[in-house]
Amino acid sequence: MAGADEAGRGACAGPLVAGAAILPEGKRGEVPGLADSKLLTPAARERVYQEVVSRALAWSVMIIPATEVDARGLHVCNLAAMRRALASLTTSPEYVLTDGFPVDGLGVPGLAVWKGDRVAACVAAASVLAKVTRDRIMVEMDDRFPDYGFAVHKGYITEEHSSALLRHGPCAEHRFSYVNVAAASGRVNRPPRARRPVSAFDGQQTLLFDASTAAQPVLPDAAEGTVGVASGDQPQPSPMVGEDEAMEGENR
Repeated sequence: MAGADEAGRGACAGPLVAGAAILPEGKRGEVPGLADSKLLTPAARERVYQEVVSRALAWSVMIIPATEVDARGLHVCNLAAMRRALASLTTSPEYVLTDGFPVDGLGVPGLAVWKGDRVAACVAAASVLAKVTRDRIMVEMDDRFPDYGFAVHKGYITEEHSSALLRHGPCAEHRFSYVNVAAASGRVNRPPRARRPVSAFDGQQTLLFDASTAAQPVLPDAAEGTVGVASGDQPQPSPMVGEDEAMEGENR
């Protein structure tokens, strides 16, 4: 069974990142310290990340840059990232759990679990993969755009970030489709700074995904699988707020 989750849905800068993981059965699949990534400190997430990549039968990460979120929409990119992360697993799962939103087109049965990263180990593992990868990207981004404090708030909306937006205007890594970024861009009469590619971490197992140009993966007919929602009520997408936006302090 595979789990999938995302990081960065509620941020107004930086990429959207999705992770997928299949954990082995038995003791090897019991990852020490594993929990919803939002409940772990940065140091704990790094430790769990290393455990997940060393224990998982298969894992993958997909990265969608801010420009694609603006061009295609947050929710479309969110589902596409999870779908492609799952399709990139080197071991094909027989069943899939996704956090919050159902993902169709997988060719296998799936279930969307509300707060799945708190109740399913494979989803929690995927959340750690996505969060750690994205945090590393944002720390690197802080070196290139030092005016915004990306290494601290990771692109989420904080008082410090909002003040920097008003002082400097958005940079090329901000999401201009978000209301606060669009408003800030109107206050500064200059174009965004030149975009540089987002780094792909951890070699072949972390992939840079351009949602507008990437070819669709070859998958079985979607009719072969089913998609459900564990809570019975499908959560509705939001253009601004993600589950992980509520994180505060060190856990960001």
